[in-house]
Amino acid sequence: MSFKDKVIYQIYPKSYLDTDGDGIGDLAGILKKLPYLKLLGVDMIWLNPVYPSPQRDNGYDISNYTAINPVFGTMEEFERLIQTAEEHGIGVMLDMVLNHVSIEHEWFQKALAGDKRYQEYFIIQEDPTDWVSKFGGNAWAPFGDTGKYYLHLFDVTQADLNWRNPEVREELFKVVRFWMDKGIKGFRFDVINLIGKDEVLKNNSVNDGKPEYTDRPIAHEYIRMMNEATYGADPEIITVGEMSFTTVENCILYTQPERHELSMTFNFHHLKVDYEEGKKWTNVPFNFSELKRLFHTWGTQMSENNGWNAWFWNNHDQPRALNRFVDVENYRIEGAKMLASAIHLNRGTPYIYMGEEIGMLDPDFESMADYVDVESLNAYQELTQKGYSEKEAFAIVQSKSRDNARTPMQWTHEVNAGFTKGIPWLAVGNHAQEINAATELEEGSIFAYYQKLIRLRKKYPIIAEGSYRAFASEHESVYGFIREHEEQKLVVLNNFFAEETIVHLPDEFLTGEILVDNYRATQLNSEFKLQPYQTIAILI
Repeated sequence: MSFKDKVIYQIYPKSYLDTDGDGIGDLAGILKKLPYLKLLGVDMIWLNPVYPSPQRDNGYDISNYTAINPVFGTMEEFERLIQTAEEHGIGVMLDMVLNHVSIEHEWFQKALAGDKRYQEYFIIQEDPTDWVSKFGGNAWAPFGDTGKYYLHLFDVTQADLNWRNPEVREELFKVVRFWMDKGIKGFRFDVINLIGKDEVLKNNSVNDGKPEYTDRPIAHEYIRMMNEATYGADPEIITVGEMSFTTVENCILYTQPERHELSMTFNFHHLKVDYEEGKKWTNVPFNFSELKRLFHTWGTQMSENNGWNAWFWNNHDQPRALNRFVDVENYRIEGAKMLASAIHLNRGTPYIYMGEEIGMLDPDFESMADYVDVESLNAYQELTQKGYSEKEAFAIVQSKSRDNARTPMQWTHEVNAGFTKGIPWLAVGNHAQEINAATELEEGSIFAYYQKLIRLRKKYPIIAEGSYRAFASEHESVYGFIREHEEQKLVVLNNFFAEETIVHLPDEFLTGEILVDNYRATQLNSEFKLQPYQTIAILI
């Protein structure tokens, strides 16, 4: 099973569909929507963590790797979901969080109780380094009353695992095999490039200490070991590594087939182009030239070195891309199609985040009382303490909060957008009356456009397999690229702005076939006029 012609759909289970009225999405809700996903045409669904967890970090703080959180359902329901999805031609991808566990996990609890064997499962030492946790504060916390400290690169309740211990590696490989035995066909590995810590951990004030533990050479060794011990035995299994603060050079190594590490990698650089001076909690227009530079750099280098990208605009940690990159008041539909083309026609595997296929927007919450994400609440406090007015601080949170993506999926125009008969755990977005799946399927065109892009990837090897090179790279408002495969060429042009613009088309493309165009009846000519947010793909 090649992953190159596949399209993967991400589900945040908590917000997809609630069937038991408790206000929280569940496995039965995902099961119920499999016909919808089959209609869309996706090959695989990636589920955010569904394991038991204290939920200090939305399930990424796992307390049991081989069970299902009762809030989502039972293991029997999960097995039924895998089986029924398979009957619909859809594989299931699980989120694997192997860098750390919740301090409520039995391994950490045994270590705290004094069990020397389990203390070797964690990174515990007398002298902490100067590293900063990704959630703020020092990355070390007191280990009980021992006078020692344990490493937590994330929340203080998430203790980093010691991959240098062969026993830890084998325990984690057993977890992967456990889910393979259940029929899982894909794994998304959370922050997997952080698992390789050096034997001696050193102070490093550069970038909060990240160079000391990110993309270390040993991380590649560990991933190869995992490949050999688990999913490498099944060529059908698709793997994607989430790479924190990574480089294109490392992602080439992670994904070159002959290295037997991963199928593909996620990187986040392109979603930081609306950060002022690299800081998330700011509210500035996106930097198009930087966005284009990143796309061309990663596209070209991965193509030339036989690496593979996982492309996405949206996920559970990002505001909706439409609000970030498009004038949604005037061009929501055109902009949604343009953003889709930019990654679905690209060299790499495209991911769709739930609601993207119907053009969902940020919820337009009206007060901080609507937000539940702890990161957003903390950011608001910090911004007001720094001297921002309440209005200014709220506007920044409104533009960047993770809750923007976590609001319930908008199924219908009914109460709570058809997500629940109870009280939703997070308020439904304010656009649900007009933007919902039922209305979109009846009279919209975004869903159908996504269907078409998915069909084209399967029909044309040039989209799934072709090389990548930049086109019109100096253009001020167009992201363009050329794909090549055997005797064919495909040029893709994406206007990222609300103004018309001219692109000079090479003569060879003037007699080509228009595969994709979100404005109908376009005439090809050398001085080609792109409409606002127009996307066009021409095959020769």
